[in-house]
Amino acid sequence: MGVPERPAEEASGGAGTGSAAAPCRVVVCRDCCCGSPKVTGVDHQAQTARLRAEVPVRISDCLDVCDQANVIVVQPSTAGRAAGARPVWLGLVNDPDATEDIVTWVRAGGPGVAPQPDILDLYAFTPPRRRADPR
Repeated sequence: MGVPERPAEEASGGAGTGSAAAPCRVVVCRDCCCGSPKVTGVDHQAQTARLRAEVPVRISDCLDVCDQANVIVVQPSTAGRAAGARPVWLGLVNDPDATEDIVTWVRAGGPGVAPQPDILDLYAFTPPRRRADPR
């Protein structure tokens, strides 16, 4: 399962720190479960706005891991990819402190550039692979 190439919406706000040409990006799932009233007690708009204040954010339709709502994927910068980093999937990001931990990591360079904070290990997961179409 990959992060969509063409998001439903894209915003370029935020500085990010990776490469000036391609900083870290964050993909935020906002569809059937993530970003909806199904996940109670979370100010979804404030979470997205906080991320956008610091880093380029893409809003994606459902990433098919609803049991992990709210899902945020941190994509490495050009420098991070050159170092071998892959996107980091974070689930159950339903706390403003977790959002701040993500912001801090991304500002430091994100995957492949800055060590992932230990606290984010609590949120990291490996998404299931898409099943091949049997047709």
